[in-house]
Amino acid sequence: MRQRTPVYVNIAVILTILLVVYYMFVQESAFLSSPYFWGTVVISIILAMIQHAIGDLIENDQFKKLTDAEKSEYITAKKVPYFKGLYASAFKKQSTTEEKDILIDHGFDGIMELDNQLPKWWLGLFYFGVAYCAVYMISYFTTDFAHQYVEYDAEYKAQTASIAEYVKNTPPPTIENAVYSPDNIAAGEEVFKTNCVSCHNEGGRGGIGPNLTDNTWINQPEKTLFKNVFHVVENGVAGTAMQAWGKNGVLTGFDIQNVAAYVYHINQEQPPITASEGGAAPQGTPANWEK
Repeated sequence: MRQRTPVYVNIAVILTILLVVYYMFVQESAFLSSPYFWGTVVISIILAMIQHAIGDLIENDQFKKLTDAEKSEYITAKKVPYFKGLYASAFKKQSTTEEKDILIDHGFDGIMELDNQLPKWWLGLFYFGVAYCAVYMISYFTTDFAHQYVEYDAEYKAQTASIAEYVKNTPPPTIENAVYSPDNIAAGEEVFKTNCVSCHNEGGRGGIGPNLTDNTWINQPEKTLFKNVFHVVENGVAGTAMQAWGKNGVLTGFDIQNVAAYVYHINQEQPPITASEGGAAPQGTPANWEK
């Protein structure tokens, strides 16, 4: 008679499989608070214990049919702790007598082949891998599990809804409450590249529009540079190519705040781009911005 696997090992294996399978389909740990998961756990444990009890009955019946020598051998083997026996069956070297019993009647170059059984841990991993692969392939082709386009659409919709909720609850900045922040420079640079670079050139060096990196300005309706840029971008300049980006709805208050931060950055926190470096010649009058 073969030694049976203890019920606690079977329960541990079942719980591991349940955790893996639930996580495969849910893809987050929220299922740990689900009553359906814990109901499945309880039912699985009860079934494992029933199966083990039935195994005890069968084992007792088979034990009665053994000879006294076989009974003694079985009882001795059963006293060995399960994991110790498992380790021995997987890694312990056979004795010479044991090897003779499992020797295959052929060899090559003096190397004889033994008919060893595969270790239980190897067989367990193999069968688990086969089962996992089957569940994965079935779920992949018959459900939305692991489909990157479905996951992308779900994340995109969630992010879009989050942005819409933020915009709904957060009024866009105005010239009265807009403030300069270094955190807005990168976003402002993207707004600049999309809408402003055709006239003011890369890095604000100037072209059709004036050089934004020097200290001479044609329009100075505000006392601070940041507010001045916000005003000009929002309202435009009459009689020039500078349109009212804010008034005509092309840019939001957030966009204008960001691009104003970028222009402030290239004007106040970086050296000006001179004519020798490809910058446009100064236009307007020197500015004395308040801090």
